[in-house]
Amino acid sequence: MPSTTDPQARKTVTIHDQTLERGPGGELHQTAGADTPALTTSQGMPVADDQSSLKVGPRGPTLLEDVHLRDKIFHFDHERIPERVVHARGMGAHGFFEAYSSLADITMADPFQEAGRRTEAFVRFSTVAGNKGSSDLARDVRGFAVKLYTQAGNWDLVGNNIPVFFIQDAIKFPDLIHAAKQEPDRGFPQAQTAHDNFWDFISLTPESLHMIMWIMSDRAIPRSFRFMEGFGVHTFRLVNADGKSTFVKFHWKPKLGMQSVVWNEALKISGADPDFHRRDLWDAIQSGDFPEWELGMQLFDESFAEAFDFDVLDATKIIPEEVVPVRRVGRLVLDRVVDNFFAETEQVAFCTQNIVPGIDFTNDPLLQGRNFSYLDTQLKRLGSPNFTEIPVNRPRCPMHNFQQDGHMRMAVNKGRANYQPNSWGEGPRETPNSGFSSLPVAETEPTKLRIRPESFADHYSQARQFFISQTPEEQTHIASALAFELSKVERADIRVRMVAHLLNVHEDLAERVAKGLGLKSMPDPAPAAKPTRMDLQPSPALSIILNGPGSFKGRKLGVLLADGADATLFNALTRAAGAEGAMVEVVAPEIGGATLDDGTLVPAKQKTDGGPSVLYDAVAVLIGADMVKSLARDPSVLDFIGDAFAHRKFLAYAPAADGLLDAAGVDKAKRDDGIVALSAAADADDFIATCRKLRFWPREQSIKPV
Repeated sequence: MPSTTDPQARKTVTIHDQTLERGPGGELHQTAGADTPALTTSQGMPVADDQSSLKVGPRGPTLLEDVHLRDKIFHFDHERIPERVVHARGMGAHGFFEAYSSLADITMADPFQEAGRRTEAFVRFSTVAGNKGSSDLARDVRGFAVKLYTQAGNWDLVGNNIPVFFIQDAIKFPDLIHAAKQEPDRGFPQAQTAHDNFWDFISLTPESLHMIMWIMSDRAIPRSFRFMEGFGVHTFRLVNADGKSTFVKFHWKPKLGMQSVVWNEALKISGADPDFHRRDLWDAIQSGDFPEWELGMQLFDESFAEAFDFDVLDATKIIPEEVVPVRRVGRLVLDRVVDNFFAETEQVAFCTQNIVPGIDFTNDPLLQGRNFSYLDTQLKRLGSPNFTEIPVNRPRCPMHNFQQDGHMRMAVNKGRANYQPNSWGEGPRETPNSGFSSLPVAETEPTKLRIRPESFADHYSQARQFFISQTPEEQTHIASALAFELSKVERADIRVRMVAHLLNVHEDLAERVAKGLGLKSMPDPAPAAKPTRMDLQPSPALSIILNGPGSFKGRKLGVLLADGADATLFNALTRAAGAEGAMVEVVAPEIGGATLDDGTLVPAKQKTDGGPSVLYDAVAVLIGADMVKSLARDPSVLDFIGDAFAHRKFLAYAPAADGLLDAAGVDKAKRDDGIVALSAAADADDFIATCRKLRFWPREQSIKPV
């Protein structure tokens, strides 16, 4: 990896109207001038560097003596009570992890010691920026936190559905979240990044550009938790019984494949059902359709880490799966909902520091800061150091230590000795051979430094790689998302700064965003610490569309049903969907349901004005010919059909509904191969098979992106 430059070597750069100093790792410093007050700690001590934590060497571990980091994170951790500062809106479920085979050759971690070993699990999904009352479908990162109750203690893999993050160093986390949350003077917008503060911060933080590509992609508006990937984000270490270390990046791969919604759908789902993701997970588990993910590992050694183009300790970078394949080592199954939302989902406490023998940390400065922060956060949020005694947090293996007392203490310690060493013969003792030991790593640069290494300084190359890895439809969505978000920014200079950064990512993307914003002229590219690499190849694994499922299993078909509908077609469609493992939900003009042409009354799950097509993955319209005129006067019915078409969904219809499609604006001239006529019962099987593609993306070329 590239060498580290002199920590004091800074040069002044100007990004439009902002003059800043650039550090060796590409980080930008805003320094005080004659008319600018000096930044201090809460005790009044002037701060020399607010961009990087104090480390042992440029790539070494973060030091506990960093009083500025401690002061800043301590205050941030205690800003909210009782809800979480971030990840406040969540949904949890119980399940298990099952190993496919023994990994004892690479790790002594308990869950991986033998094939078939099952480890109890609790998983919490969440949004990041919104408060507890926000909508599930906000454009946002999704938390993907897994607690495994191993026989060697609890292991918390606290990750997201995106494998990179906005920042490289934890000292910037309070600034990131402050910028993303509601603006402090007005208390809005809620669960949105489409505002000045967020984009002001991003436009002055080039290291965030890779994450911006992900967050503006469809990854940030998933169809449900069941259809999204999860990532550990950081590089960790696996350690075997002989003390040999292997680097690892963790992945969760959904068995059902990936799927997202489009932006216009997300907006309408938020209005129709703000609990859409929560309800989906609850309903799936309760119906016995248990969500599953496979745990994947990218494994590599020190020599690869040294030779790789980017620093493996940089949380704003990935290792493409085409470079290091993902080895699938086990499955995660969620098979039980919580008994009490507050007692379990709200009180569960995840801490990145919770690892077990066989797993260890690296010197990733973002991970080091998270390890420092989480315990402090849980103390504030749950009110006591004894939060580990809450049932959802309690290890399933025996616990023995000399900790005692404190608010809400539940354990009753017996005996005279509450210290060690002691000669009473009481209490637990160390287990040097099987207990956790940090991996000894030789440190060749013992100097204490508050800098970023030069190997962290490339901020644009992987952002470009992500963009060129997307399909044309996905690229359009990214450009549209950026134009939408930046259109909500009032200050023109912030919008221009962002376009200047995008020029370093991809010229076509920048031009499309600039056109969407109505810029009269293009700015110069933002000054780059390192030039964007053009040789990185597309990674198909980064595309959702290219990694879609092979079936319609786990999806939901919405059937708009009205009196006189063909019973043969309805029954055939229901059978075909059931055989595929899909769910069918009936939407009717009245909640009482609809009567088929054979006299059968079919109850409705939704009324047309409460069950829009955005709630379904594909739709069908089955009505009697006598219902066309009345339904054509119902705006909710017309929206049901028109939105399904606009959202590129597969749409089936009975011949009797032909005129209703015309009334909804889907006339014969617009009917593409994604609009399927059901003339006979056999057509139902063909339609469900067609729905395996999830959406009819060629329609994207004929309609305005939404």
